[in-house]
Amino acid sequence: MNIAIVGATGNVGRKLLEVLEKLNFEFSELYLIASDKSVGKKITFKNKTYSVVGLSDFDFAKVKIAFFSAGSVIAEKWAPIAAKKTIVIDNSKHFRMNKEIPLVVPEVNAEALKLYKNKNIIANANCSTIQLVLALKPLHDQFKIKRVVVSTYQSVSGAGKNHMTELEEQSKLVLDKQKVSSKNFTKQIAFNVIPHIDSFMEDGSTKEEWKMAAETKKILDPNIVLSATCVRVPVFVGHSESVNIEFKSEVNAKKIRQCLEKAPGCKVVDETKDGGYITPVESSGDFVTYISRIRDDQTQKNSINMWVVSDNLLKGAALNAVQIANVLIKKYIS
Repeated sequence: MNIAIVGATGNVGRKLLEVLEKLNFEFSELYLIASDKSVGKKITFKNKTYSVVGLSDFDFAKVKIAFFSAGSVIAEKWAPIAAKKTIVIDNSKHFRMNKEIPLVVPEVNAEALKLYKNKNIIANANCSTIQLVLALKPLHDQFKIKRVVVSTYQSVSGAGKNHMTELEEQSKLVLDKQKVSSKNFTKQIAFNVIPHIDSFMEDGSTKEEWKMAAETKKILDPNIVLSATCVRVPVFVGHSESVNIEFKSEVNAKKIRQCLEKAPGCKVVDETKDGGYITPVESSGDFVTYISRIRDDQTQKNSINMWVVSDNLLKGAALNAVQIANVLIKKYIS
């Protein structure tokens, strides 16, 4: 079982290596692939030093699975080329809404993986969508969800390394009372929030907001109505979501809590006291998606509010991709 990571030097690429090690993922050979400027760079993994190789020169027939974490432009051009020789698990947004390509969160819709042979490409869902559907799945199975309203508080790592660096640089400038100019953000991100992720659409929503609705429908149920507002916040790692859910069945906070306590990949930490909830700081580096602040919505029948937090680089990207590979190996390929 030979594997490759395309985009090995990026945020998600480095997290993929962490996850492979923590989950004891078995492979024979590992190939680390990146852009030409990173060729020859040395990366140590499991006490072995690897040299980064270039994408244009790599023969994907050498590997059984290729993890792509290099963005949509690279995925659009190179994933179909690689898929002629191997199975691609892609972290970009490019293939997610392609009807022939499965969009998978293993705890939610692992059965969709049987469609991988259509194109030999499997799409990893959007980071904010993954943690949401993890929490929604068991609730939908038991009570049937009618409508979801979600507001996200998304960390800068979701945009990439340059954005993380800029948050650090801007924060120093603000504290030193110096002028701040934004390079990668539409406005100042340090000590600020920006209600704008991805590009704007004709209806006034952003593509990030559209993705959450469209992907939830594809992964979970096309009949679920979802409205999202996605906001970038000055947090390095970890996405948070304030979620309001209206159900078709009669529910209350107690029933919801009992259901979520059994949810795969989730952990309920919900105490009505100071600090009795999870924030992005605690979720960073953790494989678990945390659910807190579960309470009845007093303004709407059969509705509840909750707070969902997860490490966007792990379950939101690298961990989900490796979990896809594990299911793929166990059920569909030898």
